[in-house]
Amino acid sequence: MEDIKVSLDANREENYKFMVWGVRDQLETETDLIANLSNISALIKFYMDDCNWAGFYIMREDELVLGPFQGLPACYRIKLGSGVCGTAAQDKKVLRVQDVHEFPGHIACDSASNSEIVLPIIKDGKVFGVLDLDSPNVGRFGELEEKYLREAVAIIEAHI
Repeated sequence: MEDIKVSLDANREENYKFMVWGVRDQLETETDLIANLSNISALIKFYMDDCNWAGFYIMREDELVLGPFQGLPACYRIKLGSGVCGTAAQDKKVLRVQDVHEFPGHIACDSASNSEIVLPIIKDGKVFGVLDLDSPNVGRFGELEEKYLREAVAIIEAHI
């Protein structure tokens, strides 16, 4: 993998473009799933400012199981339909939650988290897992973040 690039003077979109490039580079140079998801969670957390958790939950039978991540320890298992991650996986759709305290059934793994975005990872029509990001800032994740995280997830889906 080449050197990570970030510009402190760059705007968020420029950094997100570097993030997507890093995800693509990681997946083109390594085949091990755990190694890839570990580095991808690190890349995402590095490029997404104001993010206190970035990582993956992987579908195992009928529940999501904690996978590689960056941040404080998290919930081990999440049932489908439970919390933001379980709901995104069950519905197979991206969920952007501006204030997690207003989301019915929110699972609070880190009390510092106030907003969240979860993107399902779909392979052959089935949920492989989810990409989950949390922020201590209410309303942190918008359309711009969703756009580039969707690009990253599409690259992941093509390589799993």
